[in-house]
Amino acid sequence: MTHYIYLVRHGEHQDAEHGLADGPLSPRGQRQAELIADRLSGLPLDAVWHSPLLRANETARAIAGRLPSVDPEPTALLFDCIPTGMTEDTPAAFEPFFGSVTEAEIEAGGAQMYDAVNEFLVRKNGDVHEVLITHNFVIAWFVREVLGAPEWRWMTLNQAHCGLTVIAQKQGRPWTLLTHNDTGHLPVELRTGIPDVMPV
Repeated sequence: MTHYIYLVRHGEHQDAEHGLADGPLSPRGQRQAELIADRLSGLPLDAVWHSPLLRANETARAIAGRLPSVDPEPTALLFDCIPTGMTEDTPAAFEPFFGSVTEAEIEAGGAQMYDAVNEFLVRKNGDVHEVLITHNFVIAWFVREVLGAPEWRWMTLNQAHCGLTVIAQKQGRPWTLLTHNDTGHLPVELRTGIPDVMPV
């Protein structure tokens, strides 16, 4: 008996290139969403959860279009957020990233991810298959949590738009990372969202 969680970053959104916080999926993002939907369509999904932001909502609807038996549900636990600020162990090279981030944003992000871990990384009975459609930093935090890595390590993990990360827990065993940022379902021209170099 295994509990599977399929972590999906939303598709590319139209306003990303203009620096706006949210917007509908771009034509490329719509195609990415259709392809991740195809990738997941053979799974016996029990639930699809998504961030309330429009780009995640539209990605979830694409998956639901392929799997009409599941009804995607929004949850604020999957909002885009900044999980931590600078810590004693964070390399100094990351300091500029936090220049425009407020203490309130960091505090809210940390509280959100604490609650998200306690909500989703909880063993459920039987075979369970859940999809979480969320954001780059949120997925990075889940992966960091599963690997038991230092808190700042979320900053070193990046996900492509509609990349697939899978974590799982067998009865009586710890959570395991099965695959990270799998983009095999996306042709090369649709593999967007990964920076050429880490933002520092």
